[in-house]
Amino acid sequence: MSRLTFSLFLLLCWLGTNVPALAAIELTPGSSGESLNAYIELLEDPDGSLGIADMGRPEVQQRFMPAAGRASVGQSRSVWWVRVQLTRSPEAPKQWWLENSGITVQRVQLYLPDGQGGWTERESSEALPFARTRDYSYRRMLFQLPEIEGQPLTLYFRSYDPAGNSFPLKIWQLDDLKELKAGENLGFGLVYGVILALLLYNLFILIALRDRAYLWYVLATGSALVFILSMTGHGFQYFWSDAPVPVWLDRITLPSLWGIFVMRFTQELLCAQRGLRWADRLFNVACALYAVAILINLFGYRAEGAVLIAVTPIVTVPTALIIAVIRWRQGFFPARFYLLGYGTVLVSTAVLVMRAAGIIQPINFTAYMFPVAIAAESILFSFALAYRIQMLKQDKAAALEQADREKAARLAQMQASADELQAAVTTRTAELAAANQRLCERERALEHAAFHDALTELPNRRYLIERTESALSNAKRNEESLALMLIDLDHFKPINDRFGHDAGDLMLRITGQRLREHVRGGDAVARLGGDEFAVLICGPDAELQARELARRLLEELAVPVVYGDEELVVSISIGVALFPRHSSQFAGLYQTADRALYKVKAHGRSGVAVFGEDGEHSAESNLQLDVLRIRSGLL
Repeated sequence: MSRLTFSLFLLLCWLGTNVPALAAIELTPGSSGESLNAYIELLEDPDGSLGIADMGRPEVQQRFMPAAGRASVGQSRSVWWVRVQLTRSPEAPKQWWLENSGITVQRVQLYLPDGQGGWTERESSEALPFARTRDYSYRRMLFQLPEIEGQPLTLYFRSYDPAGNSFPLKIWQLDDLKELKAGENLGFGLVYGVILALLLYNLFILIALRDRAYLWYVLATGSALVFILSMTGHGFQYFWSDAPVPVWLDRITLPSLWGIFVMRFTQELLCAQRGLRWADRLFNVACALYAVAILINLFGYRAEGAVLIAVTPIVTVPTALIIAVIRWRQGFFPARFYLLGYGTVLVSTAVLVMRAAGIIQPINFTAYMFPVAIAAESILFSFALAYRIQMLKQDKAAALEQADREKAARLAQMQASADELQAAVTTRTAELAAANQRLCERERALEHAAFHDALTELPNRRYLIERTESALSNAKRNEESLALMLIDLDHFKPINDRFGHDAGDLMLRITGQRLREHVRGGDAVARLGGDEFAVLICGPDAELQARELARRLLEELAVPVVYGDEELVVSISIGVALFPRHSSQFAGLYQTADRALYKVKAHGRSGVAVFGEDGEHSAESNLQLDVLRIRSGLL
């Protein structure tokens, strides 16, 4: 029994070491455009130690295994050798062209027999300029083969790219390939044109609106366009053909940049920062991972960068879909366009990742999916942005309509008031004497109300402006001075909050009464509003009088006010501006006094400050105030 087992083991070993090689591929007149991957053989060289000279060794030949239709081995650090044997039928042409559709493979070398027992090496890769890697100007790797005579033609490919090895091989007649090239250029040109048109359209909108969502859209669309050009080979063929593919345009950097910009666009469009902070943080982490992929790729870690950009979407894709659904359910309509656009790209990106990992094999359909998906995404994202702007316009229009309604209501109310007044005047004209008397009384009351504060019976700000302008004219003629004092009650709000507005009103009335008692008859005191008062002092000794009055007011206004069983206490802050030292206009005097007042507030309140005492005032600033005539809230 043991002898039988041993015999079977030897038989299996013999079968394993004597796998018959695949027969040569016979080319016929109809073979142009056919895939060769069902007939090729693969050999994995883990340490990359094999050379073309080693291919003739029997033990190396025995390591070749049928590819069984595979055109990709995914992300592998090994070197892969591909063996192809070609023969032709008598009626088939002798001259053929071999295409390797693995466009972005880092390094591919083709070895052809030189007819003298040796080999001719041809390299086609990103590491060399385009013109040196093609026998014919075509976006994919294309090699002219020696004429195939009666003997089979054996050739070898050596492929190395830790970010993903692919070698979809096809055999062509040049005329058929030219026809295919024309059709491909037309189709891809349409895709490029759509993406470029959307890019320029939204760039103009970005310039007009300065909206950050449009900024990230333009950057994402631009990077996607360059990414597609790189993937299809047109970028290498037409735009950077005179040099090797730079690291910032390779298969790691471009998708990473695109991922960063799409994440930023998602954050801005779906307002992830408002209410979805967890998603916003995840997107920030994803952007950082893409940036790390770019950085390590710059230092030569291509395989690690490829793994990183393949793993990062595991986090970002579900997050983007979840927040888009959330925003959709919240009634944000652009989220629907985002879901559709991102869904198309998601499917195509998943296909790309599976192609890079070798899970699915490269075919024309999967090669075209991503460019078409990007075009669809650009259109749908553009719709989302347009609808977002439309929503903003609708909100603005609604706000304007509400303002118009309010304005119309105010005008109607004013018209109603005017009509009522006219009716009252018409009614009272029958009794002229009584009507005139009432009108005179009403005019006096209105005049008093126009220039006086109803609560304190002090003149109001309007009166103060007119009085100050008149006093300034007199002072200029008589070469006298003026002092404008702004007085603000400290800690007044707590009185209102604690004891109520009745207590606050009592405090304001008594403050106004005390001001009247301490201001000279020729000067003016006014309530400007709230707990702010003003005093205008005229005469040649205005500054001295202002300082003396300020001293008295600091004492008098600090006396408690009795309110029921409580004593209400406030302090005051005073700011003083002088004519002509600080300004020759009311607006300048008011602003200067206000600045002095807030300096007192900033230094603890309950004090007085004459502007310029700390050396701040200068002739230039005084001139500037006069020229600019700075407007205040009083004008």
